[in-house]
Amino acid sequence: MVKSKDLIKGIGNYNATTKYYDNWSRTYDASLRKWSYRAPSKASLVLKTYLATPPKSILDLACGTGLFAESIIKFFPKAVIDGMDISKKILHKAKEKKIYKKLICSNFDHNFFIKKKYDLISCIGAMTYTKNPKKLMLSVHQLTNLKGFFIFTHRIDLWKKQNYPKLLESLSNKWNPAFVSRPILYLPQNNFFKDSIKIKIVLLKKI
Repeated sequence: MVKSKDLIKGIGNYNATTKYYDNWSRTYDASLRKWSYRAPSKASLVLKTYLATPPKSILDLACGTGLFAESIIKFFPKAVIDGMDISKKILHKAKEKKIYKKLICSNFDHNFFIKKKYDLISCIGAMTYTKNPKKLMLSVHQLTNLKGFFIFTHRIDLWKKQNYPKLLESLSNKWNPAFVSRPILYLPQNNFFKDSIKIKIVLLKKI
């Protein structure tokens, strides 16, 4: 049984996280609908507003079952979307939606090797799992086309604890903040999150 309170404190190491999402895969979409999870749709609206040119290629890190891809394809229907996640069972659910061109089973917080570059890379609802966000942002930078974008969401409590303002300042020669949202509700209908845990949506443009 998947315990939603584990999402607050953190699930654990790579194996524990993989097992958690494998077990959750069958009811993942239903759970997030029940909890009013709107980060994918809100992030997509940010991109629709701030991207002057539609992205031709998108890499969706920690893609889950494809909730962000479902949302973003409505605005950019010609985009080719690849997805990456650590859970094979989650990726099987994503494959059923027939949105992604390619699905990769990998841990985005470790070194991952992809030959192509993308106009847009996303990490929606998963920055909690990176042990080294600076390393991740540098890896994403290498995989992003010139003047491409990286969009991610992150919990406000961890944003402060991990000092993301200082982190983004240290990467100012790589990324230019194009948009940082006000705090917004994350899982308002989840008994453990409710209105106590909020997130920011951040859009970075490659320099």
